[in-house]
Amino acid sequence: MNPKENFLRAAEFRGPEWIPCSISFSPPIWHTYRERLEEVMLKYPCLFGDYRKGSVNFDDFGIRRRGNIVEDEWGCLWSFPIEGLQGQVIRHPLSDWRALESYKPKDPIALNALPAEGYPLVPNSFEKARKAVEEAKASGRLAVGSCPHGFVFQRLYYLRGFENLMRDLILGPPELGKLLGLILRYNEALVQRWLKLEVDAIFFGDDLGAQDRLTVSPKTFRKWILPVYERLFGTVREANAHVHLHSDGHVLEVARDLVKAGVTILNIQDLVNGIDGIERLLKTRVCVDLDIDRQRILPFGRPEEVERHIAKVVSKLKSEDGGLMITVGIYPPTPLENIEALCRALEAAGAGIKY
Repeated sequence: MNPKENFLRAAEFRGPEWIPCSISFSPPIWHTYRERLEEVMLKYPCLFGDYRKGSVNFDDFGIRRRGNIVEDEWGCLWSFPIEGLQGQVIRHPLSDWRALESYKPKDPIALNALPAEGYPLVPNSFEKARKAVEEAKASGRLAVGSCPHGFVFQRLYYLRGFENLMRDLILGPPELGKLLGLILRYNEALVQRWLKLEVDAIFFGDDLGAQDRLTVSPKTFRKWILPVYERLFGTVREANAHVHLHSDGHVLEVARDLVKAGVTILNIQDLVNGIDGIERLLKTRVCVDLDIDRQRILPFGRPEEVERHIAKVVSKLKSEDGGLMITVGIYPPTPLENIEALCRALEAAGAGIKY
């Protein structure tokens, strides 16, 4: 079974051969461990495929250089305070609602550009993505599209500022509905662009949760954010493509709402939401792409704790029919021995390349 078929079988509860798994290393981790990290990867081809030494520039942080300030297509100004990690918005173009009347973001469709959170639009950059989809389809690999991380809820506070948005969601000014309509149309155009390429799945990301609860109440989420999700995800499902949604933080209160809205693969964090709660509410109801803890166990635990944690989550959430994937993001100060323990545990649990 190839990775594409295995991915689809896991997502559709049709008996995959292995647990689809993706491990990503942040630029600071590459910068720190360099060739030593490559040596670990070469030990586990089941997780990293035919990785070749020298294919990563250990010192390339791209636009995420400490001190960089860039403007995205929405007019939000991003500052990058930590080398190699995502930045934060320091200028919100719609902090005053009066600016909405003449406001218009740059159009990625007109520019044939591929938008990404915190990056300026680069004209004709979508061509690379289109070719990647065509190559994936030609070689029998999974073809995926994506909307930028922070595609609805986070985009609202990037534009308005967080405190302003919290007031908006309570007071419900007419401008909020108008802005949500603008955000919906922007994302609908991106979704249609990907669907024309007949992708197998579209990946979305929007961090809805805080450490122990939603950022807003479930009632508020259902009133303002969920209808936009329903429109976008419904369009994807009508085209028989999968909806993969990533959301950091505690989101269990609305997890079933997300499934009803059309999410077929839900990428949520393990310890923040609780393994028992995920098992009770979501197992067999949606394919869970479990995001492995990056706050405590991976960066600060002992290698044996890492291995026990992987064994536990797999024993709780795995089914012979499928419905489980695993995602791991590695960030400082994760020690190299914990990365090795993670790989050992994932291999022992029957995990392999995601797609």
